[in-house]
Amino acid sequence: MPRVSAKRSCFCLLLASAVILFFIWPEPSTDPLQPVTSPVVQAGEWIEVTEETVGTPKEEELPREKPWFMSEGTLMPTHSPIGVKSGLWPAQAPPGHDRIVEQLMFRPPRSFQDDGEVKERSQSLKTILLFNGLNAWYKLKPGRSAFSNCPVDTCKVTASKSESRRADAILYKDHFVHPGHPKTKNQVWIIYHLECPYHTQHVKYNDVFNWTSTYRRDSDIVAPYEKFVYYDSRVRTVSKPVRNYAANKTKLVAWFVSNCGARNGRLQYAHELQKYISVDIFGACGSKKCPRSNEKKCFEMLNNEYKFYLAFENSNCKDYITEKFFRTGLGHDILPIVMGARPDDYKASAPEHSYIHVDEFDSPRSLAEYLLLLDKDDDAYNAYFRWKGLGEFINTFYFCRLCAMLHDDIPMKSYRDINEWWRGPGICTTGSWRRTGQ
Repeated sequence: MPRVSAKRSCFCLLLASAVILFFIWPEPSTDPLQPVTSPVVQAGEWIEVTEETVGTPKEEELPREKPWFMSEGTLMPTHSPIGVKSGLWPAQAPPGHDRIVEQLMFRPPRSFQDDGEVKERSQSLKTILLFNGLNAWYKLKPGRSAFSNCPVDTCKVTASKSESRRADAILYKDHFVHPGHPKTKNQVWIIYHLECPYHTQHVKYNDVFNWTSTYRRDSDIVAPYEKFVYYDSRVRTVSKPVRNYAANKTKLVAWFVSNCGARNGRLQYAHELQKYISVDIFGACGSKKCPRSNEKKCFEMLNNEYKFYLAFENSNCKDYITEKFFRTGLGHDILPIVMGARPDDYKASAPEHSYIHVDEFDSPRSLAEYLLLLDKDDDAYNAYFRWKGLGEFINTFYFCRLCAMLHDDIPMKSYRDINEWWRGPGICTTGSWRRTGQ
């Protein structure tokens, strides 16, 4: 009987194991939304940065189509199943859920149930009365043209107060004036605010508003200043930015500001920061000038010369994040330093690791020390730009969403005290959020 060497026995054993593994190994997922190297992570959740999760996703992992509201998007929503609620409203949505995207992708069911019988739904035309007039809404025209490209287009807008009793919804922008008649059955009254509570009307009536529409994420129909959406929520940062954003920049901190009396003390904070790091203040509150009439050159200056920008809001209020952050900060090749909303609000609204919040530091001096460290370390500085190219700022199509929500079957509700919701305890603070524990 021939002898078998130990080496040959080992080789045969490995070969047999490989054959067995070939037949029992599970098939890889063919679902383009299912990652091969990392578990599914919902939008808003943290992705641990490893070699498997950073970088551009493989082609087969990318969604086949972009949704209709993104650039070159073609994916339109389908009609929702009867009785299915997927987080359209604040009470339905779990923490961190993106209701703006849910509302953009909502179409009401084709049918409904009546005493157990399924009946066809007739999608009647909804009338929205703009009580403060058309001039309050940029380039909006009466009629149905505002809804021509919406998934749900069976709505019209009017500014004629003669329709106030018949309208399906009355939309009040910034200022409420009672129409002089009781609210009709199933009529929805909506308050719309883009300014923070410090600069808005104190409403003296109770139980008048059914829906809220503000920049706050807990509004019924959220109306943010800007909205960033990832192409793939599982890929939120790349391993390395496409270029060195610190290259050739010789200046440190810039700030464009005209209101010198903001109640959150932002000017005083900037002056204290100036003691420890160079801060160039442009406008009425500083010594440097860059007029708004020359806005393009001002932004080119930011891109080419400065590393940091003070995106300081005029008020520290819940979710109050304006174009100062989105447009001037994230919209350019500069790292925003933010003051305004709570740290958790920025985390929920901004691309991952794209800004620095002042409340991460116990003083302007400690913030300045950190910025000086970033100035000396290009890799650490560029880590704040690893989100670029992985998503886009979208049009949130406010009137499309409003129309769609008017066609949703939601029980009528009202805000007993809108002032309590809008300006109650903990909504705003005149100082640092660190002192409030938020």
